[in-house]
Amino acid sequence: MKPNAKPTPEIASCGGSACSHCADDVAVAAPTPPAAQAAGVTTFRIATMDCASEEGEIRRALEPLGGIRSLSFQLGARTLTIDADPKDLPQALEAIRKAGFDPKPLTSTAEHQDASEGAHDHDHGFEAGIGRMGAALGMAIAAETVSFFAPDLLIWKLAGMAVAAVAIWLAGLDTYTKGLKALRQGRLNINALMTVAVTGAFVIGQWPEAAMVMALYAIAELIEARAVDRARNAIKGLMALAPAEAEVKQPDGSWQAQASKSIAIDATVRIKPGERVPLDGLVTSGNSAVDQASVTGESIPVDKAVGDSVFAGTINQTGALEIRVTAAANDSTLARIIHAVEQAQGTRAPTQRFVDRFAAIYTPAVFGIALAVAVLMPLLADLTWMQAVYKALVLLVIACPCALVISTPVTVVSGLAAAVRKGILIKGGIYLEQARQIKAVALDKTGTITQGKPRLVHWEALPWSAGDLDPAVVGASLAARSDHPVSKAIAESLAGERLDVEAFEALVGKGVQGSLQGQRFVLGNHRLIHDQGLCSAELEAKLAEHEALGRTITLLAAEDRVLALFAVADTLKDSSTQAVAELNAMGVKTVMLTGDNPATASAIAAQAGIADARGDLLPQDKQAAIGELQRAHGMTAMVGDGINDAPSLAQADIGFAMGGAGTDIAMEAADVIIMNDDLRRLASTIRLSRKTHAVLWQNIALALGIKAVFLVLAVFGSATMWMAVFADMGASLLVVGNGLRLLRR
Repeated sequence: MKPNAKPTPEIASCGGSACSHCADDVAVAAPTPPAAQAAGVTTFRIATMDCASEEGEIRRALEPLGGIRSLSFQLGARTLTIDADPKDLPQALEAIRKAGFDPKPLTSTAEHQDASEGAHDHDHGFEAGIGRMGAALGMAIAAETVSFFAPDLLIWKLAGMAVAAVAIWLAGLDTYTKGLKALRQGRLNINALMTVAVTGAFVIGQWPEAAMVMALYAIAELIEARAVDRARNAIKGLMALAPAEAEVKQPDGSWQAQASKSIAIDATVRIKPGERVPLDGLVTSGNSAVDQASVTGESIPVDKAVGDSVFAGTINQTGALEIRVTAAANDSTLARIIHAVEQAQGTRAPTQRFVDRFAAIYTPAVFGIALAVAVLMPLLADLTWMQAVYKALVLLVIACPCALVISTPVTVVSGLAAAVRKGILIKGGIYLEQARQIKAVALDKTGTITQGKPRLVHWEALPWSAGDLDPAVVGASLAARSDHPVSKAIAESLAGERLDVEAFEALVGKGVQGSLQGQRFVLGNHRLIHDQGLCSAELEAKLAEHEALGRTITLLAAEDRVLALFAVADTLKDSSTQAVAELNAMGVKTVMLTGDNPATASAIAAQAGIADARGDLLPQDKQAAIGELQRAHGMTAMVGDGINDAPSLAQADIGFAMGGAGTDIAMEAADVIIMNDDLRRLASTIRLSRKTHAVLWQNIALALGIKAVFLVLAVFGSATMWMAVFADMGASLLVVGNGLRLLRR
């Protein structure tokens, strides 16, 4: 692998807490159907795998095995896709079973569809769980009441214990099931800690607290999962943007409503004003303004006419449109955005990987400390065995790493969702977090800094051009017969009268010629006019002025003199100058890399505010330039939109592709896609990355800081089981709320 090759993202955790309730997360992207799976790639459904902790256990179980090329987890759908040699697959499945999981192969398209829609074997939904949790809390309060007010008689104690046991069963059955399984296999996860703590409290006679701890734990987990869903639903909600039905033109010319998912490519669809666009397509009839905010983040509607593209999920505002469908429902731009973000949510950012490694050490260490407290405190301090065990159980509840584990996924998911709202599609948490470290940005010129489409920026009739025919009319008439981009720009810009052109001829590499009303004219480049001996010192001076500005000059000439000059240029995007200024203000070095000539490159760069412009670059030259920037400045980003930018996008530490004008190859090679081609989104990405990184470490500090305070209190005898559960779940809810702040930006 090359030294600066980017790591392959892992499809990993669900972004929910390491608890049973993160099963609420819904994976929008379906696993690959069997028909589409490559040899050796198989998808399994694992009913009890719904959290980051379980995913980690499966990874650890498979680590010692060879022959496994990759693992792809969709925790919301509870699926695992294994890419492995067929001969090694049985061994991998046996290792998963030994870890306490039961993988079932998905063998039908219907099963894959169920998984993609978040079908679950048992419902942990908020609506279904709130009633049960309310009953558990009521029973726990009843147990506390019996303990506090009832006479100190065996019958009342047994009644109180029974009520407490019912509360624990209602609130913690799932936690107990997973916890006992983990303990049998020697795994100390969150469920195991809670199982030991609650059972221990019940056994030593603290059954009212055991019931209350489990009830509060389960309720807080439910609230936490609901809060995490806010971040994930910001993406899931995109699914509802595309209408389920659309009007499709029939062979007899009539219109008939049809399910969007069954509409074929090249079908003609009608969209009335106020309706959402059902599928990606090209406008074949009509004019309208379309609100594309849901896809590109643009706040202002975009005018659409024949030949323009429209995206599924956008809103047709003013006029009726007919479009030719260019992508099926499951392959629309909207569907690909949802799929990419779902995959991105599964990738673990560097901070998240650190937290996962830390938690893997932290949890057994805390369990060991609690055990030491229970065994040694009666021997070393003036405590009874019951007091020491109680103190150890309090330590276990306080030290539960739930808040720490969830501190990173919820923040990353919120950051990814916030980016999508701005029209920025980030393909992984690793890029969201690393963008803050960008020190240099290399930008392609055409289609990135500029519009990517030449237009006439200046024309003038030369002083000696007086004659019977208007030079603008002659130039436009000749240009209209040519398919060269420069000629098209001239013809489109010079609206008005057109004359018939006779004896038209294209002069390859030079221009065109033809006769109008009996007179012969040529419309071509500098070399054509020079070859005909029509150049003069005055004309050369004019040409030099325009060429210094990066303009392409086309000249109109009669047989004996030059009549007019047309200057065509690929103009700057409105946002480019501001975008470059924002990057420079952040201390990011900007460089323009283009295959255009150095004079044009320098002129465009000067207009955009870029000091370093490099022209005449082939794709391999751009790639080499990226390597040079990486060595000189550190983390380097590349922004481009063309096929020739793909090697550079892959070479860069982070590649940004223009989603509106970009090619599919460029967008595949890139790590971040700017859907509305607005370069200012580059600075927005860096700012979002910095904010996300800050929130990540705020959450880690909150999770560990709160626990450290209560651990000290517990060691010195000032913490109770009640305080322990509030410390644990309070920290969890704090980090969730802090992470969700990114959605409000």
